[in-house]
Amino acid sequence: MSKIIFYHNPRSRAAMVHWMLEECGADYELRPIDFEKGDHKSPEFLAINPMGKIPAVVVDGTVITETPAIIAWLADAYPAAKLAPPVGSPERGTWYRWLFFGGSCFEPALSDRMFNRPSPENAAALGWSSFEVVLTTLAKALDPGPYLLGEDFSAADLYIGSELNWAMMFGAPGLKDKPVFTAYVDRLTARPAYQRTLAP
Repeated sequence: MSKIIFYHNPRSRAAMVHWMLEECGADYELRPIDFEKGDHKSPEFLAINPMGKIPAVVVDGTVITETPAIIAWLADAYPAAKLAPPVGSPERGTWYRWLFFGGSCFEPALSDRMFNRPSPENAAALGWSSFEVVLTTLAKALDPGPYLLGEDFSAADLYIGSELNWAMMFGAPGLKDKPVFTAYVDRLTARPAYQRTLAP
């Protein structure tokens, strides 16, 4: 495999992929995307991702976008990092569950809450229910913890933990007052690979 080309801005979901690359020990080249300069709308970048959004990685000419897809690909491409259970194992099913819970349940429910979007009378019809139900589901998954798969840290924790961390930073209600979430985020952000992504 050649060096991974990684399009990045630290104030975006690309921060999750940056952390994942560090956890994997991947060989990558970081290419900054400056939103203020409109780098994400340049013809060069739109040729990579016509949606004009990051993260995006290019590996041997193949473009991969969408944060959980990149994270899942990296977990499989770097098995020595042990960030995913074996394919076909029951644990792999749990891993997939939480890896995709972030984008399909947590993010839309959080957006509803942060933008004060009214929920329909039957919130379950949305596919992600309500923000309260999402938080209750996550809290139950993290009890007793310490990770979503029990004792083993995985890429699913990296993704869900990143989302919880961002939500806390933006003042989402119901998070900082729950020790199960604050302790989880503190545990994850203390990891050396995460700390390396903060270096200037």
